[in-house]
Amino acid sequence: MARNKYIGHDSQIYGVEEHRLVGGKGDGMRLFQVKNGKGLEFTVSADRGADISRLSFKGINMGYFSPTGYVAPAYYDDKDAGFLKSFTAGFLTTCGLRAVGNPCEDEGEQFPLHGSIGNQPAEHIYWVEEEDSLHIKAVVPEEAFFGDKLTMHRHICCSLKENKITITDKITNCGDKTVPALILYHMNMGYPLLSEKAQLYIPSVDVAPRTEEAAKGIDHWQEIPAPQACYEEQCFYHKFAGEGKAGIFNPEVNAGLMIRYDAKNLPFFTQWKMMGEREYVMGLEPGNSHPDGRAQMREEGNLTFLKPDEAVQYQVAIELIDGIERWKKYTSQ
Repeated sequence: MARNKYIGHDSQIYGVEEHRLVGGKGDGMRLFQVKNGKGLEFTVSADRGADISRLSFKGINMGYFSPTGYVAPAYYDDKDAGFLKSFTAGFLTTCGLRAVGNPCEDEGEQFPLHGSIGNQPAEHIYWVEEEDSLHIKAVVPEEAFFGDKLTMHRHICCSLKENKITITDKITNCGDKTVPALILYHMNMGYPLLSEKAQLYIPSVDVAPRTEEAAKGIDHWQEIPAPQACYEEQCFYHKFAGEGKAGIFNPEVNAGLMIRYDAKNLPFFTQWKMMGEREYVMGLEPGNSHPDGRAQMREEGNLTFLKPDEAVQYQVAIELIDGIERWKKYTSQ
């Protein structure tokens, strides 16, 4: 950006600062705190898959932070549903790369809930400013001796001219055999963006319940109730005819966001509706997989495979929305 004569250091207005957490299960975790000078601020958790743990817009929190808080990858439990013990959620938890969804057995191997990429530290991560944007680039490997060898190259771009984040992931098979490669962008909306006053927008052409409990609420999938005790989660599967997009806006805070992606490239979209007390979160989750588990995906013939040295790229954009008029414009397109 052009030199600003009013400020001494760029970080007075915008930039990236690197921090480490002190104390608790998050002790020592590396965080990149990003702000673009136009109201958009977010935190990239270098030690948790370079995911976005915090997201706020003009001081308004957008994401959900679970009761676990920050949890370093050293505490990760890769057995069955042990993932939930360190499920910080945050705005984005990436699920994959070897498994997504339910714990299962696939071809004689046990896979945990949602895979382990979101609990893998970035092996290499740095930030740069260029072309009126802030860029965070990370390499997150998920490789094992005598096992699959997948690596995710993540590029998070934050505009300095508009309130927009673009996440581009390149997943490469660095091994010598063809293997499945799964990903799900577990994006989690939280209070005060999420409340019974909020409006949900998912212009899908088809919606189906994941479970019998979800089937009970199929006629009310777009409604957002107040927190309820002992609420049982509901998940809905959406399909799009063209561009994939989903948004949420709350008139009470006069802010919202819109998620956009290529629905051909990421053909599955899961709406996770969890309206419990202290577990009050709405997941808007594009992916190349649904969360019923790797074995189910194989049975359906929906697994994505990568040959040795083959790569696939995915991109998701998040646009922050200021004011009801902009929201109306976004939802009328």
